[in-house]
Amino acid sequence: MIRTVMASAMVLAAAACATTTYRTAEAPTPVQSADSYFVKGSTAVKTRAAARHPKAAKNVILFIGDGMGISTITAARIYAGQRKGVDGESYQLAMEQLPYSAFSKTYTHDSQVADSAPTAVAMTTGVKSYNGTLGITQATNIKDCATAAGHGTTSLWELAEASGMATGVISTARITHATPGATYAETTERDWESDADVSAAGKAAGCKDIASQLVDWTKSNGDGFEVILGGGRSGFLPETMVDPEYPAMKGRRKDGRNLADEWKAQAPNRTLVTDKTGFDAFDWKGKGQIFGLFEPSHMQYDLDRAKDGKGEPTIKDMTTAAITRLSQNQSGYVLMVEGGRVDHGLHAGDAQRALGDAAALDEAIAAAVAATDPEETLIIVTADHSHTLVIQGYPDRGNPILGLVKEGGKLTTARDGKPYTTLSFANGPGSVCKAQPDGKWLCDRPDLTNVDTTALGFQQQALVPLSSETHGGEDVAIFAGGPGANLFSGAVEQNEIFHVMAQSLGLTH
Repeated sequence: MIRTVMASAMVLAAAACATTTYRTAEAPTPVQSADSYFVKGSTAVKTRAAARHPKAAKNVILFIGDGMGISTITAARIYAGQRKGVDGESYQLAMEQLPYSAFSKTYTHDSQVADSAPTAVAMTTGVKSYNGTLGITQATNIKDCATAAGHGTTSLWELAEASGMATGVISTARITHATPGATYAETTERDWESDADVSAAGKAAGCKDIASQLVDWTKSNGDGFEVILGGGRSGFLPETMVDPEYPAMKGRRKDGRNLADEWKAQAPNRTLVTDKTGFDAFDWKGKGQIFGLFEPSHMQYDLDRAKDGKGEPTIKDMTTAAITRLSQNQSGYVLMVEGGRVDHGLHAGDAQRALGDAAALDEAIAAAVAATDPEETLIIVTADHSHTLVIQGYPDRGNPILGLVKEGGKLTTARDGKPYTTLSFANGPGSVCKAQPDGKWLCDRPDLTNVDTTALGFQQQALVPLSSETHGGEDVAIFAGGPGANLFSGAVEQNEIFHVMAQSLGLTH
């Protein structure tokens, strides 16, 4: 059956794939090319391409707002507009101005509601797999980490490196976190970010932590990432080493390795930076490679980041700089930019910090559109999954999106006589249900009448009590522009995003 489908796909490919002269070498066949999800996704995209005749792309930029579901986009639109002093409801985000859109179905091989690891893998490799895993196919035994090596994948970034393209990955989360990790890592345990996280059984089986996979990835795939920017410094430093910015903190590695220095020593003309001063000093118009690790863990929320130009670069700064550097490669480039902390704000029930990071990501998208040629660069904006954020009530037009619901200028009260906010969560740490000393639970909403719900750090009310708010399982948006963008329409499988990118670049056939 697979052979028949693949034969049909080859016929479609001959009719659909545009000829490109950008590459300097032929990309290898992805090792997961016989996987059923890969075959079905590839065929679906080739079928659309045969009818729509997309142009070839030289470059691809994939923006991922981690957890940025439809309700988050809507709230971020209103938030960003109101923050600029304009009408939030009619404001347009940069992502919303891209000419093509679709819905992405985010379920995984084993779950209705996904986590960030397999959803990122769907986009980077073209297959659906298991929650909690990176870079593996459905054939892996997820209880045996050693089987990851036998059922791995070839990511778009590996295909790009092998064909002479430049590559980059940016995240405001740890660079070893699920979404950026999906560009280079293979593991049954997404939480094994450093060797301190790997179980004894995993170490005995020879399973490698994600940070060491990043450093080793650069040895076997072209010349490695040209640009790596994000957080997660402690996972690359030994536990005996004091952090370069925080004297009270040390690295996490127990094997004594300094992976950051190892990466730098692997090749000439490599630069390691840990702050904005080093970031600004780098020659972005040159040919060097850069590894920026700006925090021991995740980078700061945009609303908490120092606005004095010191400390950390913004996601817009990082995106603009990366495009400048990667554009020096005449064979084109592939870049991922993740707004990772949108997800973290939502998990914390902190809508304002999540919206602040979503708005910051949108500024990076606007900068990327301005810095690239729409005839050459395919730009895709999407999310890996959604969250349980809801927009509710009948608030007046122009009512603060973070405020209490008002109708006709007056507070609206619920049946308990208390007002409520426009934004809330179905579950999470802001639950109105609290455990009592006798072990029973009491659900009683606090009165928000005299509470400033727009204050930074306010936690929106939720119903189901959980220590961390969960992901949502509904479809998420895809916005796209540039060559190949017309392949997005309707509701598509999330792993088809990989096939649109790969086929538009001529990296798969």
